[in-house]
Amino acid sequence: MAELRCTRESCGNALVELGKANKDIVVLSADLAGSTKTDDFAKAFPERFFNMGIAEANMMNTAAGLAVAGKIPFATTFAIFASGRAWEQIRNTIAYGNLNVKIVATHGGISVGPDGASHQGIEDMALMRMIPGMTVLVPCDAVETPKALFAASEYKGPVYVRLARLKIPVITQLTDSFIIGKSNILREGSNVTIIACGVMVAAALTAAEALLKENIKATVINAYSIKPLDTEMILTCAKKTGALVTVEEHLAIGGLGSAVADVLAQNHPTPLEMVAINDRFGQSGEPDELMKEYHLTADDIIQAVKKVISRK
Repeated sequence: MAELRCTRESCGNALVELGKANKDIVVLSADLAGSTKTDDFAKAFPERFFNMGIAEANMMNTAAGLAVAGKIPFATTFAIFASGRAWEQIRNTIAYGNLNVKIVATHGGISVGPDGASHQGIEDMALMRMIPGMTVLVPCDAVETPKALFAASEYKGPVYVRLARLKIPVITQLTDSFIIGKSNILREGSNVTIIACGVMVAAALTAAEALLKENIKATVINAYSIKPLDTEMILTCAKKTGALVTVEEHLAIGGLGSAVADVLAQNHPTPLEMVAINDRFGQSGEPDELMKEYHLTADDIIQAVKKVISRK
C-alpha cells in the first residue's frame, strides 16, 4: 500500500525551504496558519509572515502591494475562501496587472469532509481558470506539491495552487518532471485515456489496474497543470486510444473535464466522459462516504471507461 501523506503539510515544509532560498518570499495567512501548515514559515521567518485575519480580500490586496514592491507573496487560505470570497480582488488587483502573486488554496474538494458544504471548494478551479492570465496547478501528492510551489515561485505572474486536506497516497517520484503547461503519463494503455488531477489520480490508477483484468488497457495521465493545459499530450492520447475519461474532485462545469472538452471540440472530436460532481453542493460527512455519494470512486471511473468505450 502506498504511503499516505498530506499535501498541505508538504506545502508548509516547501514554503520554509523557499524562504531559505529566496529572501523575497513572503507568506500571508487569513488566520488559518495552523490548518494550512504555514505556521512553520511563521516561526522560521516571523518578519516575512503576515497574519491578515479573517479578511481574505484584504489579504489579496496586500499581496498585490507586496508584489509591486518586488516581493514574491504566497497568499494562503482554504480553497473556497481564496477563490470565492476574494475573487474580485484576485481578478482586478492581482491578475489584471499580471502581478507576481501565488495563491495557495488548501482544503479543496468535498474530501474536506465533516467541515461541510460551506468549507468545501468545488468551484475554485473554474473560477480561477476563467481569469485571463491566471495559471492553475493541482499537484496529486505530497511529493509533487513542493515541485508545484517551486515552479510557481519561478514563474512570473499570478498562480493558483490547489491542495487537499486529507492524507492521500504518494504515487509520484522525486525524479518525475513538473513543468507548467505539461503533464505526466503514469501508465500506458491503448483502449482508453484517463486524465485525472489532484487526489483523483490515485483512484484513476486503481481503476486502470482493475480494468486490466477485463483486458481493457488504459493510459493514465496526471494533469497537474490545469491552465495552461497540456494540449499536445491530450491530442496525442485522443488519436491513440479514441476515447477519454476525465476525473476530478470538482464540479463538472468549468474544471478539468471542461478544459479537455474544449481542446477536443476545437481540434479532434473524441468520445469523452467526465467523472466529477454534477451540479450539487457538498455536504457534511466522512471523506470516503462523500466520495461514494458524489460518484468519485475507482468503481465510478471504471463505469465511465466502459461507457466511453461503447461510444467509439
